[in-house]
Amino acid sequence: MRLTSICLLLAALSFSYAKAQLVPGSMDVRWNEGAQDCTERSQAPLQVHPYNPHTFILRENLCATFEAPFVYLLIGSTKAVLIDSGDVPDPSKVPLASTVMTLLPRNDDGTLPLLVVHTHRHLDHRAGDAQFTHMPNVHVVGYDIDSVRRYYNLTNWPNGLAEIDLGERTVDVIPSPGHSETEVSFYDRSTGLFFSGDFLMPARLLIENASADFATAQRVADFVRNRPVSFVLGGHIEMNSRGELYPWQSHYHPNEHVLQMTKNDLLALPAAVRSFNGFYTKTGNFVMMDSIRILIAFAVVTGVLLIVFIWALAHYARRRIRARRLRAVSQA
Repeated sequence: MRLTSICLLLAALSFSYAKAQLVPGSMDVRWNEGAQDCTERSQAPLQVHPYNPHTFILRENLCATFEAPFVYLLIGSTKAVLIDSGDVPDPSKVPLASTVMTLLPRNDDGTLPLLVVHTHRHLDHRAGDAQFTHMPNVHVVGYDIDSVRRYYNLTNWPNGLAEIDLGERTVDVIPSPGHSETEVSFYDRSTGLFFSGDFLMPARLLIENASADFATAQRVADFVRNRPVSFVLGGHIEMNSRGELYPWQSHYHPNEHVLQMTKNDLLALPAAVRSFNGFYTKTGNFVMMDSIRILIAFAVVTGVLLIVFIWALAHYARRRIRARRLRAVSQA
């Protein structure tokens, strides 16, 4: 019993020490809320928030794209990594690449090398790749499942972990399929920031594969349980501060929910996903849905209603014809 108590005390002290060593940062930021009519006034296409001098959060403006995705730049001593490249390929509309390059420090050989990775393959997280493809000192990792597995050497997908070494800064890579087959999450040991992509965010949690999503939720919860997490930062915000969803494809987000979520949200996610009914479930802070199943169900219901309507119309027409014939016979 005494040995167990000592071990628990050492573990607690180790955790406290690790937490104390995290590089701090600030989430004191108000994101641009877009506009009801984006033609009324021009807005900066990209908002940049320095979490700390070596960590930047960038967001594409709601008037540039209703997706308004978040992009994250982490800078180490030998390399930088950009997590996602946004929804806009045209640099004249959203100058993501040129903005990122101005944030990178220069060394004796020029600008610090940049690695562009993706949380998953959906277009709103990798459309900006084209802005980086032909730049020197930039490597863009593929977004298809084979490229993801090969680059991170994840031979037993979705099990296992990988690391990105930025020089005096290590980022863990955690396979996170469920929203997308190719989804990965990133954990920055330096800041304790957990980058969850579309797997967890203050928005609609679109679930492509419920069993994979539950396994991911459990895997991620196990990963963070004994690690310090400063904030959980996802790919989008789609709800207001009261937890109400904005209309789909809205370019205006008044009174928007904060971006950051918590370690407790990650730990609560397995139970939430377990309760998912396969179509739409709202529980606690989570709004989960399978949009494909909902569309299929809607199509089936619409088809059934259409068949019933056509049958009723045909039945009514037959009754009218029969009634006319009876009147004609009675008058003859």
